[in-house]
Amino acid sequence: MGSQRVRRDLATEQQLFMGNSQKRESFARKSVLEKRTSKCHLTGLREETQDDDTLKVGIIGGGHLGKQLAHTLLQFIPIPAENLRISTRRPETLDEFKKLGIQCFYQNASLVGWANVVFLCCLPSQLPNICVEIQTRLGKDCIVYSFVSAIPVSRLKLLLNHTNILRPQYQCAEDLAHVWEANEITAALQDPVILQATCPYSPAGGISLNIKWLEGMFYALLNFCTAKDMPHPQVLQHLSELFSSQHLKACREGEASPLKFQAQDFVSQIYAKNLSQRRPFPLFDLTTVQLKETPFSQYLSNSTTFQDCFTHLYCDSFGISLTKEQEEPEVSTGSPSQ
Repeated sequence: MGSQRVRRDLATEQQLFMGNSQKRESFARKSVLEKRTSKCHLTGLREETQDDDTLKVGIIGGGHLGKQLAHTLLQFIPIPAENLRISTRRPETLDEFKKLGIQCFYQNASLVGWANVVFLCCLPSQLPNICVEIQTRLGKDCIVYSFVSAIPVSRLKLLLNHTNILRPQYQCAEDLAHVWEANEITAALQDPVILQATCPYSPAGGISLNIKWLEGMFYALLNFCTAKDMPHPQVLQHLSELFSSQHLKACREGEASPLKFQAQDFVSQIYAKNLSQRRPFPLFDLTTVQLKETPFSQYLSNSTTFQDCFTHLYCDSFGISLTKEQEEPEVSTGSPSQ
């Protein structure tokens, strides 16, 4: 039962982080909405009974970004209201969320002590004080996802005294403004043009994903499973099934074999050789993953099978189809922009 619960949470984490990496015909929008409604991977969260085994998401910051993120999580994941909390200096402005059953307050330390995923949606000027408030309450396996673009991940590591941190790294083309006509994120995520523009490995719309962020996302998944004390063979099996068994039809026809992840794809060969079958993966330093080369760096660059399946999985999860130009993946492998 515990393994099934972790597997559901693994799918939840994968969609959660992919959702933050997100065309124009009305019939396409309808298709996206219908497909998303019919195939949500996260309804299993509502069946959880033990609080420690449930994905709990906290948002620090109740301004425009924090509100947009909350709406997105509720509508597109969808995360149950009781599993989402918001800490902001003005909780009285969040009545629309309180009516949905979401706890809104101004207690940053309490929030991070409860959540296992925390989104930072504050202003850069507010971040140092917030870090002082929360750093002693952060569990080592709590994933911090920062939208504070002005603060590099290396600086966040020092401010929080924490290593389980993710920060999105995108580069946008200068002529991209015409794509972003929707002011609301929830509306944008129903627009096939925007979704196609944000598709990893296929930046046809003018958005280039720094591949180091994608590495960080995968290692965050491993950390999430390690926090559940999940043996690493089960983690590899679930990842392989996610990208192969359930979505093999999305890959190119004639693919020789489904994806199968191995321990040495994520850790050194020496470490993998000495990793017993019952042991989980180690807890990875996500800041180091996003700044330096890892065993998974080479895998991401060299495995065209993975690139194809990941691209199709991303598009399929939003109910969109790849254009012909997107069939050949393009990868941004430059050094992480800070």
